[in-house]
Amino acid sequence: MSSSSSSSRDPHRDPHPFAVIAAQRLLPVLRSTDADLAVRQTAGLLASGCRAVELTTSTPGWAGAVARTAPLADAHGRPALIGVGTVTTAAQAEAALDAGAGFLISPYPAPEVRAVARRREAVFIEGGFTPGEIASAVRAGGSAKVFPAHVGGPQFIRSLAAVLPDALIIPTGGIRLAEVRDWLDAGAAAVGIGSGLPADPAALAAVFADLAVPCDADCEQADSR
Repeated sequence: MSSSSSSSRDPHRDPHPFAVIAAQRLLPVLRSTDADLAVRQTAGLLASGCRAVELTTSTPGWAGAVARTAPLADAHGRPALIGVGTVTTAAQAEAALDAGAGFLISPYPAPEVRAVARRREAVFIEGGFTPGEIASAVRAGGSAKVFPAHVGGPQFIRSLAAVLPDALIIPTGGIRLAEVRDWLDAGAAAVGIGSGLPADPAALAAVFADLAVPCDADCEQADSR
């Protein structure tokens, strides 16, 4: 698939990832042992009211998992938003977008990925930890992943939000489910969590229902696709 493929966002048809993630407020990060497990886990999350899921390049066969989950829908019939995290090279970025990824995430500054995202008109949530790295990511794309978030704690997010009030800030790393609201209250738009979600479908659905806020028009656009 060429760089001018249909994997770039069509703003007239697709929901903006920022709107979906900010409405969901909890972003599951899957580091699965194989692609089949990633697909099953993603399907379970979607059935439980989750819409945006981050798969990662640490999963063997991750591109195939993205291609298999990107066409799925959530429990409300809305198209899933499948992102790819731990994207650090141009080749990974190209492969993720070719597979149908709706957004890219890196754990730290990744100029190669930033360049691909700009050329492909894709959403890239660039990682950083220092205020300078985070501000650079926000200037480039309007968002930043703060990693490893547990080192700075919610107070660090509160300080960042004070000087970057319009940024989509997603702390990730070492955050437990019971702590998610503390991070949201500190100014995070959403929180990335890689473990600790309930295995029981009903309990998992309750987590997403409890944390989510209503979608705006940008979030709901895809319903008429």
